[in-house]
Amino acid sequence: MEPMLLNIHHGYNFRDLGGYPTTDGKRIQARRLIRSGSLDRLSQRDIDFLHQYGVRVDVDFRTQDERSAKPDRLPGSARYVFDPVFSEDKTQVSKSWAEEQKAFALDGQAGYHNMLRTYRDIVLSDAAQKAYRQFFDLVLANDKDALLFHCTAGKDRTGMGAVYLLSALGVDEATIRMDYLATNQYMEQAVAEVIAQAKQAGGNANMLQGMHDIWVVYPEYLDAALAAIHETYGSMQQYLSEALALSNRQLTTLRELYLE
Repeated sequence: MEPMLLNIHHGYNFRDLGGYPTTDGKRIQARRLIRSGSLDRLSQRDIDFLHQYGVRVDVDFRTQDERSAKPDRLPGSARYVFDPVFSEDKTQVSKSWAEEQKAFALDGQAGYHNMLRTYRDIVLSDAAQKAYRQFFDLVLANDKDALLFHCTAGKDRTGMGAVYLLSALGVDEATIRMDYLATNQYMEQAVAEVIAQAKQAGGNANMLQGMHDIWVVYPEYLDAALAAIHETYGSMQQYLSEALALSNRQLTTLRELYLE
């Protein structure tokens, strides 16, 4: 099935996870779990839309520097929760032009390899595991409203949050992979803007490739995360149980709360 894109005018990658089927024949409820990119550019119309959509919890996976530079705009009815996956933005989508130029100008594969390392860190680092555990606590405490979770581009930290959440709810791996890769469809305009800015600033071919690779998702990025999970924990279910400390009872509660 196609992901459910929200009608947001001044933001990108806003998607409702509702409608995805589970392996036991149920579906995720709509208007309950929303993944997105940053909220700093939202218009008042967008803010009103999120209020009417039922968003009452906003979980921000970004770093302190990211949220200070571009604070969320959200409905007054929504509770903001700062839940940083990393102490610094390892995806580098929030880095300055000078920082990106230094990192990528000499090596066209630097961005790609940076992302492969980042995905292993998302899985294995203590900080990331604590952040995603807090995320699940918030999801478990949300019994009727919509909870939105996001980072800067809504694709890496948010993407893995969705991978964990969909896995916990019993969605099959093919659907989870489809949802993850759908980011590329909804990020085309943002990627084009970033590349155009880099060209205008004189970025060389290596730089442009590196910028592209940190602003899109590749199957290999998700594969790097899944490989780290299987190498270290044996399976996704063991990861949820051991790394994120989700009990069988909590997994059952999640499904009771969000499936229909």
